[in-house]
Amino acid sequence: MDFIRRALLSMKAKKGRTLLLSAVFSAILIFVLAGLTIRSAALSATENAKKSVGATVTLSTNRQNGMERSEGEDGSERPDPSSFTVTPVNLEDAEKIAALDNVKSYSFISSSSAGATDDITPISSSDDSEDEDTAASSSTATEGEGMMGGAPDGEMMGGGEAGGAAAMMQSDFQVTGVMELSMYSGFSEGTSSIVEGEAITAEDEGTNNIVIEQTLAEANELSVGDTFTITSPEDEETTYEVTIKGIYETSESSSSMGTMFNFLNPANTLYSSYTFANTLKGDDSEGTIDSAYYTLSDPESMDQFVAEAEKLVDTETFSLQTNDQMYQQMLQPLNNVASFATNIVVLVAVAGVIILTLIVMMTIRERRYEIGVLLSMGEARVKVIMQFFTEILVCMLFALVVASFSGNIVGNVIGEQLLEQQTESTQTASNDNGMGQGGPSGNRGGGNFGSIGASSQEAAQEIQEMDITVTADQIVMLAGMGILISFGSILLSSIGIIRLQPRKILTT
Repeated sequence: MDFIRRALLSMKAKKGRTLLLSAVFSAILIFVLAGLTIRSAALSATENAKKSVGATVTLSTNRQNGMERSEGEDGSERPDPSSFTVTPVNLEDAEKIAALDNVKSYSFISSSSAGATDDITPISSSDDSEDEDTAASSSTATEGEGMMGGAPDGEMMGGGEAGGAAAMMQSDFQVTGVMELSMYSGFSEGTSSIVEGEAITAEDEGTNNIVIEQTLAEANELSVGDTFTITSPEDEETTYEVTIKGIYETSESSSSMGTMFNFLNPANTLYSSYTFANTLKGDDSEGTIDSAYYTLSDPESMDQFVAEAEKLVDTETFSLQTNDQMYQQMLQPLNNVASFATNIVVLVAVAGVIILTLIVMMTIRERRYEIGVLLSMGEARVKVIMQFFTEILVCMLFALVVASFSGNIVGNVIGEQLLEQQTESTQTASNDNGMGQGGPSGNRGGGNFGSIGASSQEAAQEIQEMDITVTADQIVMLAGMGILISFGSILLSSIGIIRLQPRKILTT
């Protein structure tokens, strides 16, 4: 073991060289450890992303098959509008799917409309008088009947939901029935919020509780706890008394269609339980919903969930549409950061081997006489190489201590910068796609046909930080990589030692 003693004595005699190797090795291990911690934090954040933002699956009518069934009997590709019908989703089927594994949360949606009474006046975007509005509405309704082929009783396309849509065109309010209002797109994305009272929850099933817009409440001098009556969309003689449970404000603006029809004005949207929306639509809608939204706890098991859910419904009539956009949007910057961190580890390790090899080769050139003396005295070449390996290994151990304390700091700085850049790039791309697709809800500007699920804003908040900490496993891995770097640099630089002859070294 004389080579160990010689290595320690050589390091003590050449303090400058020892400090240089220690400094270089510290820089290498600091960046290697930073890459390891960033990669570990990104993978951990990915696992958390699966739990916090799940994919969504929507159960609704299979409109594509419905259009195909409505194609004309003459074989033409043009569908027959009068034969197109929409079958509502059976509530029992939706509840069976909600009972499956991997369902984190779910909500049901049922939309209807209602007319105003003397108790309440809808918000109108037109400056015309009430009489002119009434005349315009009647004229529009008449024109609509003519455009639809003169369907009786204001029905469109032969009934179903289409008939409800025709009735809605003459209504004053849009009634959106939900299970949990906080999960509705406008409220989850922040465009709408409760300013007074409480939101609609599952406890409101079977009640006539509603949430109205702030402008509508102020214009009619209504507050939480007040009641007023609205009319059925099919029969103005049928009225319903509703109770205001909450008041919300919205930043949505009315579209051009909102100036023609009151129910398209965002201020005239009433939120209720889906059961009350079904009541407005009539007895035929009892036990049905328009659509159901399921948030999955594990997005990776989405295909398995869909396969199980399809066994519970008629896939010819209903469809299960998947959407893991928010999950993928969250994972993209994390995957990019993890990939970049892996590249850092590989590149720094390779660069470290090259740099240390050059330094050791320069050191060997300066110590040719020492090597010649040791070889002439009968010292094995392997022991000479082991002496150099011991010297660089001791420097590595010192650098390992330095990297353990400073690697966490460097990792946090680099990791947060990388994540911020990747998040900004992802959000920019997402916003560009959203602009082309009409926004995240797919229908903005007064339609209010939102959806259920996590918003892009929530997803962005989830990936703003990573928990970058140094663990014992990472230190062990770093030590292993340090030994490999040391061995690789010594192996490359010792090729010349193996070829050296003692007599030739001492005579030159």
